[in-house]
Amino acid sequence: MSAPPSGEQHELRCGAQLAVVTEVGACLRVYRAGERELIDGFALDEHAEGARGQALIPWPNRIRDGRYAWDGETHQLDLTEAPRGNAIHGLVRWRSWRVLDHGPAHVALGIRLHPMPGYWFALELTVTYRLGADGLEVTTRAENIGARACPYGVGFHPYLSIGGPIDAGCLRVPARARLVLDEGAIPTGSRPVAGTPFDFRVPRALGSMVLDDCFCELERDGDGRARIALAGEKRAVVLWCDEAYRYVMVFSGDTLPARLRRRGLAVEPMSCAPNGFASGEGLVRLEPGQVHVASWGIEQA
Repeated sequence: MSAPPSGEQHELRCGAQLAVVTEVGACLRVYRAGERELIDGFALDEHAEGARGQALIPWPNRIRDGRYAWDGETHQLDLTEAPRGNAIHGLVRWRSWRVLDHGPAHVALGIRLHPMPGYWFALELTVTYRLGADGLEVTTRAENIGARACPYGVGFHPYLSIGGPIDAGCLRVPARARLVLDEGAIPTGSRPVAGTPFDFRVPRALGSMVLDDCFCELERDGDGRARIALAGEKRAVVLWCDEAYRYVMVFSGDTLPARLRRRGLAVEPMSCAPNGFASGEGLVRLEPGQVHVASWGIEQA
């Protein structure tokens, strides 16, 4: 039998919960509770089309023209979103990650990112998936193992599922503002959501609304977590993110191939804004030896 496109599969179980994390991209391929699919993942013989479940490191989203300045030097990344001429979603989502630790309900995967054209910095990365009574928790640890400071951002790309088309879902996004994006999906500023169709602070029906939008100024609960909820007739799924994640991209999938379109709602926690390497908005300056930790997860509601 040929190897799956996403490489080795790492299975986690806790009670009725099952998660499958892949070697390629440290990707969340499956997450279910009993018979309920909580994410819209992909089959064993498929690849992570539409960035399904992928880790987006050392930057999420886009960098305009793949170009940014850092400490007086200009860097040029490969343009991986050809139609718009951008560099998109980082450098590790198609790479093999090695197992550092694996138990019945958790797996830690690691990769060393060596300096390369466009990103002349070195990172030691670990992503840990853990199932517990409250659901799934995903923690990313990044350490600068190089000799100079580096720009850094982290994001993930899960698609939440309510077991059918997202049009039937009710969405809550606790954000006071959203970024205004130009034709290249690059931010030009921000605007309050109050009084606009993008105000989802009170849950409301998604319907046929098209979303490919970045929300910011997140409102948080007492535990410091922001919670985005998608509820259907029979189930609800809640994605939370800690204070390391200042932005959330919400994508309704209308530009995906027809078989994937509006099947799940991408809710993408991000530590920095789109084009953060160039704008500096939310960007982390990681000094030599410094560590950055960020966590997000999924709860059943």
